[in-house]
Amino acid sequence: MEPREMERLLQPKMAEIRRYLIRLGAGDADAEDIVQDTVYKALLYLEAIDERKFSAWLYKVAINRYFDYCRRSKRYSYSGEEVEGHPGHELEMPEAVLLRKERKEEIEGVLAQLNPVNKQLILLKYEMELSYKEISALLGISESTVKATLYRARQQFQQLYGGEGE
Repeated sequence: MEPREMERLLQPKMAEIRRYLIRLGAGDADAEDIVQDTVYKALLYLEAIDERKFSAWLYKVAINRYFDYCRRSKRYSYSGEEVEGHPGHELEMPEAVLLRKERKEEIEGVLAQLNPVNKQLILLKYEMELSYKEISALLGISESTVKATLYRARQQFQQLYGGEGE
């Protein structure tokens, strides 16, 4: 693979993984470091990585590096920084913007209280919109384990959120 082609393929994926790491709780600088480590490992092991599983391999390396970082620093934290803007909300009424912001803060607070595995599964399923099969391949666990653990994660989230739903 040509270096330019590799860069073209990696750029959007690395930005996506960086956003995901920030959602998991990594700070901007830490997420960037983890992404750089991931790219370095990808370049080192490029020949050994199955092309069809390249994206899952990148995520898995990044997630493992993030959890290594968390273990070293003995913490699981959440960065409340805004990752992306919400285009199309410019014309909303101020009350709607405020209510959406308050609800988002409540949800972020609950996510921060979840155990790291449950938080990871909820983000992969509902924010990254990955299928059970994709999550299974990404984490190297069976689909039934993903479904069962995600069920428990939703139960924990609902309990912490006060049983409220939409």
